[in-house]
Amino acid sequence: MPKIEMTHRLLIILSLALVLGSCGEYNKVMKSSDYNYKYTYAKQAFENKKYTQAYTIFADLVPIFRSTEKGEECLYLLGLSYYENQDYLNSGSYFKQYYTQYPKGQYAELARFYAGYGYYLDSPESQLDQSETLRAIEELQAFLDYFPKSDKVAIAQNAIFELQDKLVLKELENAQLYYNLGSYMGNNYESAVITAKNAIKTYPFSKYKEKLEMLILKSRFKEAQMSVDEKKEERFRTVVDEYYAYINDFPNSENRKEADNIFKIADKFLNRK
Repeated sequence: MPKIEMTHRLLIILSLALVLGSCGEYNKVMKSSDYNYKYTYAKQAFENKKYTQAYTIFADLVPIFRSTEKGEECLYLLGLSYYENQDYLNSGSYFKQYYTQYPKGQYAELARFYAGYGYYLDSPESQLDQSETLRAIEELQAFLDYFPKSDKVAIAQNAIFELQDKLVLKELENAQLYYNLGSYMGNNYESAVITAKNAIKTYPFSKYKEKLEMLILKSRFKEAQMSVDEKKEERFRTVVDEYYAYINDFPNSENRKEADNIFKIADKFLNRK
């Protein structure tokens, strides 16, 4: 047998032996009634990034060491093991259990931060349900309220801004959908305006504000164009008002030319006499 092939086989055998040995020790730990031994092994497993082993053992130890210093640490590390394993739903649940049970505990600041940041990492795309996004904002805001001087304040604030923009993007997409529907089965332009204005009112500093305002202007314009004669004048005046509001906020917008064209048509209608 060639020397290289033999060396390769030996490495495989050694690797299997290490894995089996590790599994054997883990099974031994799981069956043990020596809780201090299990505690030491769980911490070592966490340090070695064996997070599944770690949280499985810590879950057994939390009720055993309840109301002790070890119990507090086990609960925090239980949440952190799930967090490092990217299971943010479970990690958030255990972090919340920790800061509820130990509001002034050694790890309360980190538990509150990781609870919110885990939900932030788990927040879905804007097209999907945003329950996790709202929960992330709530948890991160609570973290800022409780620990305003934490060194993680900037991280939490930036995460909140990003999450809020995701909520605004969802509303922008909804408003755009109404705009695209036009007059199908009703005045969807009005729905587009209401949706966009509510988003701006709730999140006035969003990076999507300009797109929302432009959509409002376009919706008002389409609504005026398609109105019956007795409503046209009033609605074109509204278009002019929205135009001035838009260029006041975004005078150098890349959409300025389109906005100016809308204004010219509205102004020409109002001054046709």
